[in-house]
This record gives sequence, C-alpha cells and structure tokens, in this order.
Amino acid sequence: MRKKNKSLTADTIITSHINADFDAIASMLAAQKLYPGSIIIFPGSQEKNLRDFFIRSTSYLFNMADPASIDFSQTSRLVIVDTKQKSRLTQVSDLLNKKGIKIDIYDHHPAMKGDITGSFEITRQTGATATILSSLLQEKKIIPNPEEATVMALGIYEDTGLFTYPSTTKEDLEQAAFLLSCGASLNTIVSFVVKEIKSEQVTWLNELLNEMTTHKINGIDIHISVISSPSYITDLATIVQKVVRMESLDIFFAIVLMGNKINIIARNSIPEVDVGKILSAFGGGGHSYAASAKVDNQTLAQVEIKLIERLQKEVKSIQIAKNLMTAPAITIEPLVTCKEASSLMTRYNINTLLVVDKKKNSYEGYITRQVIEKTVYHKLSHLPVKEYMNSEISYISSDADVSQIENIIIEGKHRILPVIDDGWIKGVITRTDLLNYLVQHNKELKRNETELGIKRNAKKRDIGNILYQRLDNHIKHLLQTIGKTGNKLGFNMFVVGGFVRDLLLNRPIEDIDIVVEGDGIEFAKVYAKKEGCRVNTHKKFGTAVIIYPDNFKIDVASARLEYYQTPAALPIVEKSSIKLDLARRDFTINTLAISLNPDDFGTMTDYFGANRDLKDKTIRTIHNLSFVEDPTRIFRAIKFSNRFGFKIGKVTSNLIVNAIKIDCFKNLSGLRVLSELKQIFEEENPIPAIRTMEAYGLEKVIHKNLTIIPKTYQLLESVNKILSWHDLLYVDEDYPRWAVYFMALLNRCNYGVCEQICDRLNVPLKERGILLEKRYKAEKQLYVIENSSSYTRQDLYWALINFKAEFILYIMALTTDEEIRKAISTFYTHQRSIKPYLKGRDLLKIGIQPGPVYSTLLNQVLNAKLDGQLKTKKKEIIFATEYAKKNKLID
Repeated sequence: MRKKNKSLTADTIITSHINADFDAIASMLAAQKLYPGSIIIFPGSQEKNLRDFFIRSTSYLFNMADPASIDFSQTSRLVIVDTKQKSRLTQVSDLLNKKGIKIDIYDHHPAMKGDITGSFEITRQTGATATILSSLLQEKKIIPNPEEATVMALGIYEDTGLFTYPSTTKEDLEQAAFLLSCGASLNTIVSFVVKEIKSEQVTWLNELLNEMTTHKINGIDIHISVISSPSYITDLATIVQKVVRMESLDIFFAIVLMGNKINIIARNSIPEVDVGKILSAFGGGGHSYAASAKVDNQTLAQVEIKLIERLQKEVKSIQIAKNLMTAPAITIEPLVTCKEASSLMTRYNINTLLVVDKKKNSYEGYITRQVIEKTVYHKLSHLPVKEYMNSEISYISSDADVSQIENIIIEGKHRILPVIDDGWIKGVITRTDLLNYLVQHNKELKRNETELGIKRNAKKRDIGNILYQRLDNHIKHLLQTIGKTGNKLGFNMFVVGGFVRDLLLNRPIEDIDIVVEGDGIEFAKVYAKKEGCRVNTHKKFGTAVIIYPDNFKIDVASARLEYYQTPAALPIVEKSSIKLDLARRDFTINTLAISLNPDDFGTMTDYFGANRDLKDKTIRTIHNLSFVEDPTRIFRAIKFSNRFGFKIGKVTSNLIVNAIKIDCFKNLSGLRVLSELKQIFEEENPIPAIRTMEAYGLEKVIHKNLTIIPKTYQLLESVNKILSWHDLLYVDEDYPRWAVYFMALLNRCNYGVCEQICDRLNVPLKERGILLEKRYKAEKQLYVIENSSSYTRQDLYWALINFKAEFILYIMALTTDEEIRKAISTFYTHQRSIKPYLKGRDLLKIGIQPGPVYSTLLNQVLNAKLDGQLKTKKKEIIFATEYAKKNKLID
C-alpha cells in the first residue's frame, strides 16, 4: 500500500484500538464533540456489521482521515478512547513517540501491564467507554443530534450485552436513557445488536438442555431431548437452533409434545446422517441437515423409541481410517539393530515403529521408544529389533469405521494400528490420532491446548465460496485445471501455505504453491505440456517450477517430509503425505491446504489449528525444536508478525529466546541469514520488525559490535518516509529497497565492522559494493554538499548523477538539512532526467569534427539547460554554434 501525500494538519487527533467495536466507534464520535476541530483516525474493524453500518448510514458524522494523509508535526494532543494498550494503537505509533505530545485517555477497562500513561485520564469501570464520554457531554450540556445519539447508544447497548453482562452499571442505564432522550433510535440499535430470544422461550431452551440424552449409534453421538408443553411454543425451531449453537452439537433431535400433537425438529451437520430421510418415516421431511415432522396419536415414549430404532438403521458408521491415518508408515526391518531404530525414531520424531519384513511383504509387529530406550540402557542396542518387538498384531482396512478402531486401540490396548489394503501398508493410526478424533468429535477440545506438539485429526471446511469471491477468473480456472490434471494421474492435488493464508486474510496473493500427493515432477511435466508452459525440475527435492509464456510461475512439490541431520543444516527430503508435508512447515498459519481435485475442490484442511491462530492473530511454531533445526524461522516469525500485525505466541517467543541462547546460528550459512534480512527490509515498513529483532538480541547474530541506538531508529524512520514518498511517485521504478534500510542500519559502524558483516553474511560481490564502497562514496559526497558554502543546480547534478536511486534515497534520508533534502529531491524528480536534444550527428552538421570536444560541448549544453535555458532544440543548436565559433572549432 502506497502512502498518500501528507496534506492535512490537526491540533488534536482522536483514535481507538484496532478492530474497533461499536463502543470504540461511539466513543470516538463522542470525543469529537468534546474536542471541536479534531480529526478521527478510524483504526478499522473486521466486523462485517460494522462495515455495513458505516456504508449505510453514519460515516458522514465523523471527521475522519487516513493517517497517511496527516502531517503529525502540527499535532499537539492525542485523544485515545476505549483502550490504554500501546500494542493496539499501531496506527498512531508515531504520535505516541512524539516528544511533548499531550495524551488524553478515556477508558472503562481495568488497568493492565503495558498501559499508556496519559497527561489526562478519565478511567472508571463502566459497562462501556461510551457511557463515560456521554456523561461528560451531559455535564457540559453538549446535546448530540438523534443520529449521533443513536451511534453512542449503540456502543453502550452492545458492550453491556443489552444490559445483561455483569459489568453493566447504573451509569450505563442512565446514559442510555439520556441518549434516548436526545432521539436515539432503538429500532436502529436493535437491527445491529444481536437479538436475544424472548424470556418465555428461555424456559423451553432450558428444558431442552436439561432433558437432553446422548446415544452413541455406529460411533456417532446423537443428542435427543424430549419435552412437553400444554400450549404452542413460539419459534420452536429458533430455540432448537440456539441449543445446537450453544452446545456445538453435530446432531440434535427435539421431540416436543404441544397440546395433543408431537413435533420433531432435527438439525445435523455431518454427512453420515440424513435427518430428512430419518423423519420421513414419521410423515415429515426436509433436508439432510434440517428436517421436521408432526406425529398424531402416539405417546412421547413411542416416538422416542421409534426414532432410536430408525437412527440405528439409517445412521452410517463413520469410515474414518483413510482420513485419520498418517502416511506413509515409517517401518523398519526385523534384523535392523535397536540402535538404528532409535536413530530412526529421533529422525522422524515418532514413538513407535512398525516392523515389516519387506522380502515377504509381511507385517511382523511393532516396537516402541520405551523398549528401545531400555535396550540402550542395558547395552543391548546392537541386537535386532525382532528380539524385543511386540508381535501381537492387529490391523484394519482403510474403510474401517471409528468403532472398529476404538475397539482395537482402546480395548485391545494397542499403541499403533496399521491400515492395510490388499497386503500393503497404507498408513498408521496411533492412539493419539484416535483420542484427538474422539475429543474433537465430542466437542470437548479445549482452547487452552498447548501451542506445541498437538497431533490432531484434520478439521475440514468448504471455502469454495471464498475462492470464487476473492480470486479472479484466471486463477480460479488455473486451479481447477491443476486439480483435473492431477486427478487423471491419480494424484491428490492441493494449493497450500501462503496462498491459503493470504486468501483467508483477504490480502493480495503473490505465489501459488502446489503440493502433490504423488510425483510432483511427473505432474509438472504433464501439466506444462498440456498448457504450453516450460518446466524446471529439481529431482533432489522433488520440486518443479511451471513457467507460463508470460513468465507467471507456479511452484510444484511432491508431498514430502524433512529431517535435519544437524542443527541449522539443510534438510534431508523424503516423499510423504499432505499431513506430514504440512507438519514440516514453519508456523501453523502456513499449514493450511485446499484440495483441488474435482470431487472436493475448495475443501480446506487444517491439521494444526491454523485457522484458530489466524483469528487470534498469533504466530505459533508447530514443534519445539523448530528454531533449533532451522534458525532462519526466527526471522520469518518476526517478518510475519510485522507484516500481518500478529503477536508471537508466548511459548514460541520463549523458544526463540532459547534458540538464541544456545547459539543455534553458529552453523547457519550467512547467505541464508542475508536472504531473511532482505525479505524483512523489503517489507512496507520493516522498522517494527527491526525493533523486535533488537528485543531478542538478533543484531548480535549479524555482528557482535552492531548496536542499534535511538539515532539508528531516527535514520530508519527517515528512510521509511523517503521510500514511501519515492514509491508513491515512481511506482514502476525498480531499486533494491532492502539495501537502503541495510545501509541505514550500518551507518554507525566503522568500515572494518561493515566488512566483517559482509563476510559473515557471505554478501555477493555486487551487493557488497553497495553496502561498502559505494555507500561510503555517497556519504562522502553528502558531506561535501553539506559543508559547501553554496551549491548550484549544476554542482548538485554533477555530484549526484552517477549515483543509482538507492544511494540518492539513502543520502536524502541521511541528511538533517531540510534545504539540502529538498534540493536532492528536486534533482531526483526533475533534473536527473534532463538530457540535451542535440546528438553527435547534429554537431557534425554544424561542422564540428568528432572528438572529445563533443562531450565537452554537450555538457555545456546540459549545464545551460539545468539553469533553465535552451528549452528547444533550435536554441541548443544556436548555443552550440556560438560556443564552437568562440572556441574556434568552426569558422
């Protein structure tokens, strides 16, 4: 996003927290009335109803502006409402750090660590911040108009849950009454605040909850409530839906006697059950996910018994083995030593190995990590695993249902269960796989799960509608074609990683990464031939790049797993499944996959809670050795945190600290560190990321003597402003943006340290020149300019014309002299492109013979043009002719 010209000024700025709710919006509007002439910086909201609210009705009430368009140098007061947390005020971070700024705070939240201290504060625990500001308006006899009163009242109604939350106070009710007296529209408020069910309906909702029983039928939990009422229950279907949502039920049947008729209402969310078909036996019907029926001349008990019998007949068992298993299975030969088995378990981070005689294609048993560790302890690790394996074997087929799996693993106390079809091991299901599935299926999965080591069954969600809404037709067609091509080859096709993440965040999508459960290179060759593309392959990693005639690229990889022989080494790659492929990735938010095969096109798979972390705006790693195995992930965590405005999870942050503490970077290639730094410096504003790097002490990874001080940040901020100005004016001009920030970071280092940094990072020769010799030349040239008593346009032109864009932008940021900055800016925008119309052939026509004099004469023409003379070619010819005669170059 390019920044706008800063054209607005304001003495007072009003703002609130990011992802503003109605209370924040109401409070900003009220504050605007307390501070006439102020400008509101609206921080934005993810809530659709808030966006619609503004679009439809109230944006005209606010004196709003984009922070990028405001010159904060004239601002003396910042008014903050509904928060005191600095981390939630990123849109005004410059103002918060401004010296002498007065900060007024109005907030109803209790004090927290990290709160901003204001010059003036009114904070008290009311149900809403809008209540506090409304009371101030009332005290000052400032009466809002009906539209303003409606917005303010809406903030109070929403934040108090229609005055039902325990945080509601007497003052909230009083101010709501005041705003209603000012003309606030309750109809408008009700239309935006979530409606609650009526009081009499709450009684029936409680009845349904209290009478609910659960029946496990073919491995599926069916919830049934049986109640009776002497009279008709209004909106029974709404009450049933409320129960389903409150309890997160997959399947729910409400059997309700009203008067002399029995009503059955059913709701369902899983494909194994068709409630419409089930209730057809009662004369009713509907859809597979919602149905109803009315029954005469039967008792409640009769209907309940008949329903259960019908369910036992119609409910299909959930055949989950194929989806639940991990593939491929990691196996070991019977004669392999226990020591080698230990190494294999460590490599793949598993606790159980299947023992398979590959010559016989025979499953012999399994061996666990506990047994292997005991063989090591007793110095028996040289013996073959067959001596200590568990040979009591059980297995299932890929179409097995949950009850079969549950019976073998839990009742039979097996740690691992192979999935075998036609004598071939297709995968394995572990006890953890099953328990995770059962927890999720029964909706008992808690939000406080550990950030790390979660091994879970996939959560699937159809996001086809998002694909169609947010992708252009070309990309949609491309993905469909990829899916169809892979399907014909018998491969499962997925688009993964950053593509899915950015799609859900509604950000521009830059890359398409395809993972193939099968041979990615084979797919790429077939697809490229079909679509008329080129393809580059890398057999070692099973990857390929498909290149279209217009140079549009698609990255393709076989589903693979990686393991690291030593910390910070490049990974060893083996073929795998989509589940294990996603498990090797850096952070949960990058582990989403969307199926592209025609049968389930648009189905998103989430094994690691990525969707949750996107909603929570949190960067979390997948396993606790992630940064030890690949320390560059630390830089990527910071990059993503900065780019998306996410926080780094507490456990993940602790792992970063630990990885740095044990010096995990010591074996890491400097070129890989350089690559990550470049990516950070290429971000729109890398300064918050640099601050985070410094907070972790990562500048010492670059060099022990690299120190970042306040003046460094001042220079970086100056660079950011200059580059924002440049990128707005010169959209298509390419330059190494990263280099300008890197030069600023190195500005206070002596030449020897800079050389050592370039050595440490293995900086390529050309880029080394940018950071060393050429940077020093640019700094020296700026020194000469700043210390010259006078500098003409010609002087400035010849001083700067041989420097590339990155160096000119760097010295513009470096100088503290505004006049010089403006002069360099004028050179960059107007003078550097000035060229004489005259060419050598024109001088030859005049009669001047070729030679060094051509260069001298054309430079004289250029100097005159720089002084505003010679605006036409004719005048240049006259000037050149007179110059030639004067210097006796022609008669």
